[in-house]
Amino acid sequence: MTKLAIAIDLHRCIGCNTCSIACKMQNNVPDGMLWNRVLTEGVEMFDDAVGVYPNLSRTYLPVACQHCENPACMKVCPTGATYKDEQGRVEIDYDRCIGCRMCMGACPYNARVFNWNEPVRATGFHYGDADVPVRPRGVAEKCSLCKERTDRGDEPMCVHCCPGDARVFGDLDDPDSAVSRLWRRGGHVLLEEKGTRPQVFYVN
Repeated sequence: MTKLAIAIDLHRCIGCNTCSIACKMQNNVPDGMLWNRVLTEGVEMFDDAVGVYPNLSRTYLPVACQHCENPACMKVCPTGATYKDEQGRVEIDYDRCIGCRMCMGACPYNARVFNWNEPVRATGFHYGDADVPVRPRGVAEKCSLCKERTDRGDEPMCVHCCPGDARVFGDLDDPDSAVSRLWRRGGHVLLEEKGTRPQVFYVN
């Protein structure tokens, strides 16, 4: 068995949003949409700080689909468009998605986006991996763990491009993998009480 996962070292994340842009370009994500977001913790505005000058602090929290072992989104999908594949990834079959957005309501991580209009790209053309499917208007979409890259044995683009080496990709079912070692060192997941058992986890 394989259980692909990403570990994110929050001490190494500098909030540069390279992961967000790399994901967007790799996956041909339309204007106004992101699959991968970097939140600034404890504040309402992006890149704000906590505290009063000169005693300020700022921490970042990258968030995307958590590729849960027990995905809430899959349970509510009426057509089976959301599924978990043999690599442990949570994926969407766009041909089966009817745009009901039940998955968006069920996901506790706000990890999906929905294009109400025809997708627009400032370039005027498609970009990214030629194997990435072009999503039509009216379907849910999200991080696919760069399925096209990882099927070829490459790491996801957000991992590949992170300048701080804050992301580690690998197989949680392989006890010798770097990602498994990080999990055993003390990884934690978001909203553990929801019981979704994310395969994206964080280390401090």
